[in-house]
Amino acid sequence: MDRIGAAALAVAIAVYAGPAAAEPLTFNVALERAAANAPSVQANEAGVEATRSAAIAAGRLPDPTLSVGIDNFPISGPPAFTLNGDSMTMARVGVEQAFPNPAKRRAQRGRAQAGIGVAEADLAVEAQNVRLETALAWVDLYYAKRRLAQLQRLDQSLGDLQTTVSARLTSGSARPSQALEPAQLRAAVNDRRSELEAEVAKAQARLARLTGDPDADVSGDPPVLEVDGPRLRVSLASLPRLQALDAQTRAADADTVLARADKRPDWRVGTSYGRRDPAYGDMVSVTVSIDLPFFGKRRQDPLIAARESEANRARLMRDAGERDILAALDSDLADHAMHHQRLMNARQTLVPLTKRRAELDMASYSAGKLDLGSALLSTLALAEAEVDALSREADVARDAIRINYTYGEMRP
Repeated sequence: MDRIGAAALAVAIAVYAGPAAAEPLTFNVALERAAANAPSVQANEAGVEATRSAAIAAGRLPDPTLSVGIDNFPISGPPAFTLNGDSMTMARVGVEQAFPNPAKRRAQRGRAQAGIGVAEADLAVEAQNVRLETALAWVDLYYAKRRLAQLQRLDQSLGDLQTTVSARLTSGSARPSQALEPAQLRAAVNDRRSELEAEVAKAQARLARLTGDPDADVSGDPPVLEVDGPRLRVSLASLPRLQALDAQTRAADADTVLARADKRPDWRVGTSYGRRDPAYGDMVSVTVSIDLPFFGKRRQDPLIAARESEANRARLMRDAGERDILAALDSDLADHAMHHQRLMNARQTLVPLTKRRAELDMASYSAGKLDLGSALLSTLALAEAEVDALSREADVARDAIRINYTYGEMRP
């Protein structure tokens, strides 16, 4: 940062940083704090832990089933309603264990892993969004304070000019109405300053929300980021948004595999012990049950077709997402080039010309060849040109951050 910029930022911080304000945040510290404190990131982290915990149970055997009952209890004839009057009556206790087919269990484990992938991808997307929003909020606050400091200096110069006009009025070399012109211009500057103060407050509120620091402020300079369009295009596949779409595609494929596994029969094994009257002896039974998917065309096949369509939809959405991101990248690169040209035009042409005109007009006013109002308008035009140049610089910085933190692998 040049000396003027550093001085401007120092003035702005001195004006707006209260005595109880927390230590200002550098760009990287703000990103780190946001990544650690953002509730949305923490919520997604909890979601990842939930899916990982649920995946432990995926593909496990179901719990066994305990059964207790009375078999062959007579309700008619001579032994009716007696427990020992019939040789077949017995108290029974049994256990049954279901065995889902191995393909289904593998598919359940695969679907659980795909669910973890989706949750992790969602976390990466949210973390990227938080980094991007924090970076933009930090830059917005930085440049809003610099623009505000620029108007501060103009207001101070108008105060000095007011003293000069008052001296001329006393000497009789100025008209009485000229004493009002600096005050009128200062009122116009105050309106502009109110707008910039609102921009500072809004940017500070955004930064506070993201970092969790109620007195969030900026310190240091923004990063100098280069925009490398070809490199960004090559690495698009690694973007969290596309990784999330890939994870959703894998989850849809896992759902298809699980639906196909349902067409294979499951089986169950059960055993029971029956206690009868001691005169007849006890009994043991063993059973094996197997599902018979005879109606697959009406039950499993439609579900398989539905899951296959969902998987195809997921792949198409992934292709559409890549096209959208590529188009958005090209659009952002075009905006960045345009904003850079506008910044160069302001720095090399607009501000120097406006500054030269203001100097010439003030010299003409001092020599009595120009009225004070025209000279003041030139001064105001210079201040606006300098503030506009800072706005253009902020646009370039925002573009570089948005492009690198959206389409690149930027980390705090």
